[in-house]
Amino acid sequence: MRFIPREGKFFDYFEELAEKIEEGGLLFLEMVESYEYSEPKIAKLKVIENEADNITHKTYEKMHKTFITPLDREDIYNLVNKMDSVLDMIEASAVRMYLYKVKKPAKEIVAQAKILNEAIRRIKRIVHGLRDMKNAKMILDACVEINTLENEADYIMRTTMASLFEHEKDVFELIKWKEIFEIIEEAMDVCEDVSNIVEGIVLKNA
Repeated sequence: MRFIPREGKFFDYFEELAEKIEEGGLLFLEMVESYEYSEPKIAKLKVIENEADNITHKTYEKMHKTFITPLDREDIYNLVNKMDSVLDMIEASAVRMYLYKVKKPAKEIVAQAKILNEAIRRIKRIVHGLRDMKNAKMILDACVEINTLENEADYIMRTTMASLFEHEKDVFELIKWKEIFEIIEEAMDVCEDVSNIVEGIVLKNA
């Protein structure tokens, strides 16, 4: 096993960022389940997103000030950048629902939000596991699970789009929902990117 320098602050930042993503993901799920896209909810999500941005920037600053980092600099940068992007996509979805004043969400968007939160839960698990490469098998198994969840979300996206184009008579509603579904799907894609980065880190360091 390769020796990993013990600069633990990076792992603190990774874990704090994972907590913020989970907080934002759960708030988004609550919003789609209760159909509440109020300004206070959007504002709360924005606060969470700003807090995540601050953690990301602190990580970049720490990376530039640290002579020997515990992981490759490129991996650190890519990991926090992609993790932060998950929350950006979540906020973008919620904001569009609020601005577009969409009709009551379809059950498919609730299903997508639940799958997204399952992926986020696993991201939190693998990120917390990075402190110790003895967790390599657990991390790699969870990465496979994230890939499976992304495929599941992909299927929902395809079938939902087919149904929308077949049954939605209001063109404006169709355009609104198509964009929202695509952003949530992008959030899932970014979760898979996070998984791939973590998998690469483990394979290099374990």
